[in-house]
Amino acid sequence: MLIFWEQRLVFLATPKAGSTAVEVSLESLASVSMQRPAPMKHMSATEYHQVLAPFLAAKAGAPFTTVALMREPIGWLRSWYRFRTRDDIEDPDHPMAGKSFDAFAQDYISADPLRNPAIGSQSAHLCGPDGTPQVDRIFRYEEIDSFVHFLEDRLNCAITLSRVNVPPAADVALKPETEAALKQAMMADFKLYNSLA
Repeated sequence: MLIFWEQRLVFLATPKAGSTAVEVSLESLASVSMQRPAPMKHMSATEYHQVLAPFLAAKAGAPFTTVALMREPIGWLRSWYRFRTRDDIEDPDHPMAGKSFDAFAQDYISADPLRNPAIGSQSAHLCGPDGTPQVDRIFRYEEIDSFVHFLEDRLNCAITLSRVNVPPAADVALKPETEAALKQAMMADFKLYNSLA
């Protein structure tokens, strides 16, 4: 999370949606940078409005605009898979060792807590309990140039985002039936993503 005091702007970091690159590139411009621990870095929109927004508005005398990035839902899950497998090469007992992306996707939609990787969803991170977005502006990660232009206008400077925290390449093929099941299970994410201008 980055807080830009003078511009009354807060960047909420959606996990696995380019947040580290944004934070590394813009930390020096921010008044506050929350990068650790993970619950602070990746504070959900609901938590922000419950905990931090009232404090900021009271101290600044005005509410802050919130912005965030959202990744195409299956692309987001692929990024999680690559992230989780990044260190299994040296450890044959790693829980991801030998696991295909298709199997990881099936675990993600499983109701079995022992199988489910417990990574939540982007819609849960960005929306309230009723499914209403709790972020003023959500930009598609795949159209990050629009986000950069928005930031350049608000921060009044040129911005170049670094490439950091890039997970290793991996085979991320899906069986058609798994992809169909994913689209059903991730319906709230797809609805939110498709609503973004």
